[in-house]
Amino acid sequence: MEHPCYKCGHSVEDGKPFCQQCRAPQIRVAVPEPVASSVSGNVSPVDDLPIFSDSSSVQSALKVPPISVIDWSAALRSCAIAAFVAALVMALGLMVPLLAALGAGFLGVILYHRKSPAWNVNARSGALLGAVCGVLFFGLSAVFETVAAVLFHTGGQIRQKMAEALQQAASRSNDPQVQAAFERLKTPEGFALMLAFGLVFLLLVSIAACSLAGALTGSLMGRRNRR
Repeated sequence: MEHPCYKCGHSVEDGKPFCQQCRAPQIRVAVPEPVASSVSGNVSPVDDLPIFSDSSSVQSALKVPPISVIDWSAALRSCAIAAFVAALVMALGLMVPLLAALGAGFLGVILYHRKSPAWNVNARSGALLGAVCGVLFFGLSAVFETVAAVLFHTGGQIRQKMAEALQQAASRSNDPQVQAAFERLKTPEGFALMLAFGLVFLLLVSIAACSLAGALTGSLMGRRNRR
């Protein structure tokens, strides 16, 4: 079979490497055409990424979302440290019990917020953390006072002061029933009962004071973080 020469049009037999008329080469290598890209347009992988106009936008995009749930493993350690410091200061006579309880609630919220900066601190969570500080503060205070009473033998002095307070209260009333009630309180069972009621009262006061301090601290810190 023959085919026309692509240059001069002269008939050339198939398989001939050159045209006999113009000597043009007849063997041509077919170059495959480039495959069209399946992606329309010049789209770069970075085109889908957000573009920030300033550094503040980048910081807001990378900011860790606030955490509302309290991590109690870390919170208990913070509350224990705060309660220990407050109870020790009170045991040394450097602070009155009420101020020591308020300090425990305040310090507990501060310490936990430092360990968990992403914590969404507010008045409610601060009060909850303060209540835990109050329980721990009461327990540690009781331990310190018991140790001091054993070491310095102040148990008799405490009972003597309680008996004097009862005697003064009884002298203000002439009612026989009131006098009989005060006499019952002077017995060992009466002292134990008064001690139990006193401990319950101190526990409630400690929880209330620490919760108040924690709520105030959480509220102030929450407002500052939202600015």
